[in-house]
Amino acid sequence: MEKINATGAPAAIGPYCHAVRSGSLVFTSGQIPVDPATGTLVEDDIISQTRQVFTNLKMVLEAAGLELKDVVKTTVYLKDMAEFPQLNEIYAEHFGEHTPARSTIQVAALPLDCRVEIEAVAEA
Repeated sequence: MEKINATGAPAAIGPYCHAVRSGSLVFTSGQIPVDPATGTLVEDDIISQTRQVFTNLKMVLEAAGLELKDVVKTTVYLKDMAEFPQLNEIYAEHFGEHTPARSTIQVAALPLDCRVEIEAVAEA
């Protein structure tokens, strides 16, 4: 197992690394909408937060030598399932024709009280 930490991504807020490589698979930790420059959440709307999550996720994948096109599965955690259409809009902007498997789960709360968190499994 190889630990991966992305220099430009927000620092972990707990005892974990950004991602782990096991064989040809890379498992990312959940990414939340923290701006790496300030260490704080971006604006409190689902569109801004989802865009920041993808920015952070891309940084973590790049640290592993991968891109979004290498993602085979995502898990999305939403604070409010009513925001699912807006999430889908931004999700489609980033993945385009590449459509990895996905689970979307509504949760009672997320770290720092954000609206969305996304984790991914990618294959090298």
